[in-house]
Amino acid sequence: MRGVRASDPKKRRKIDMTSQNTPTIGWIGAGRMGAQLVQRLLAAGYDVAVYNRTAAKVQPLIDAGASYAERPAELAGRDIVFSMVSADKDLESVLVGEGGLLTAETAPRIIADVSTVSVGTSERMRAAAAERGTAFLATPVSGNPSVIAAGKLTVAVSGPRETFDEVRPLIEHFGRGVTYVGEGEVARLVKIAHNVFLGVVTQSLAEITVLAQKGGVSREAFLSFLNDSVMGSVFTGYKTPAFVNLDFTATFTMPLLQKDFDLGLDAAHTLGVPMPIASATRQIVAQEVGAGNTTEDFATLLRTVARGAGVDLVSEQADVTDGLQD
Repeated sequence: MRGVRASDPKKRRKIDMTSQNTPTIGWIGAGRMGAQLVQRLLAAGYDVAVYNRTAAKVQPLIDAGASYAERPAELAGRDIVFSMVSADKDLESVLVGEGGLLTAETAPRIIADVSTVSVGTSERMRAAAAERGTAFLATPVSGNPSVIAAGKLTVAVSGPRETFDEVRPLIEHFGRGVTYVGEGEVARLVKIAHNVFLGVVTQSLAEITVLAQKGGVSREAFLSFLNDSVMGSVFTGYKTPAFVNLDFTATFTMPLLQKDFDLGLDAAHTLGVPMPIASATRQIVAQEVGAGNTTEDFATLLRTVARGAGVDLVSEQADVTDGLQD
């Protein structure tokens, strides 16, 4: 791996981030979204060091000016470390597992976790960070690589308010909206609720689109009408090309959606909130995962509905936009 190695934790500089000094950044997890967010930080002039489980994926970031860490622990000398991993066990591994960020001799001033994980895991990682004198923010995001590229990513943040105020200028480079939602782990609930709604809306959109098609209306015409109505949204516009032209290149897969439904329904059980529509949609998603639909986009819910309705889906090959650049 080419590039400069991450700074030695023993030589960490103490930086007052409220001054004109620029904090040093560590980043754990350079997947499709993580890599784009790192690119935005690099473009803003930050010194960023990156760890990723698959080292080869870091090379484009090294070429863009990032430095490379072979283990999360090598990022411990950074002022702020972001983590963006797939699941609870992954977050535990990179923070407190062998070679984890919080196992080094020193520790970062702040950890900001961008992952979508359970409240329980977030609480444990917050406690582990506190033992090292590290502030912990939950900073889950709403969006995907296309949304990041359009500058429309949004972020929900929870944790100590003073830490949020300190880090907010940096997080604002991610996209267009940063919302402080409260103390502790409440940002996790906000993100999980968001993704449950995402799944339910997509299932409903698939059902009404197939209904219109079976009644003789093209998907393009129906969605054009919907998007211009009060029921249209940034999301319905964004999914229109997939629904019309059947391009199911993954932005968010069924297994990830099922994970978030499970987290949401678990929270609903704990808090005593009945969620019958979410429960029914979760079953549809689980059946798709069980049938092997694990790599395509969750917009394939359209295909599931069409199959049940006896509708043959064919790309309409229409010139439609996702609306993100409008």
